[in-house]
Amino acid sequence: MTLIDYQPEQYGTVTSSTRERIDLNVVALCRLAMKYDVPVVLSTVGVDLGKNEGTAQVIKDELPGVEEIDRSGVNAWEDADFREAITSTGRRKVVIAGLWTEVCMTFPTLDMLAEGFEVYPVVDAVGGISPESHRYALERVIQAGAHPITAISFGSELMRNWARDDADNLREVMNAYFPEKQKLDEAEG
Repeated sequence: MTLIDYQPEQYGTVTSSTRERIDLNVVALCRLAMKYDVPVVLSTVGVDLGKNEGTAQVIKDELPGVEEIDRSGVNAWEDADFREAITSTGRRKVVIAGLWTEVCMTFPTLDMLAEGFEVYPVVDAVGGISPESHRYALERVIQAGAHPITAISFGSELMRNWARDDADNLREVMNAYFPEKQKLDEAEG
């Protein structure tokens, strides 16, 4: 799983969703990855250049021991360290989320698809600078072969069966997730 550019500067320009709703879903992704031993690649842009801050603390708190890979380029896939972090997992399925949908998620998704990876954008954990840019970016990657998922569907695919010994991993995430989701729904409703 890779999370790209969840930085204050990016959040400040997202209008397709709220920061709270994005964070709810990204935190769920992080918790699921940790509970199911899914490798996580965390990337930022412009921190070493002194232009941006690092990953939001609420996300870093959920990923103990996961180091940020900072880049100067827009497309994370074009960064050698990022690319190596993904390929060194040996996995060909990549769950991806990033701010903005239309750039930070879309560009590496298109490149990974072109190189034969199966890519799963987490549609409720991303946000664009407008509802249109978010929607059309998702349409673009879907047309290219990406398979959209949600944070909870990701967990359900990892767990697969409520009778499994590790089913409580998903239950724990859901028990934290749904009360917070309900609060957001009521506040927005």
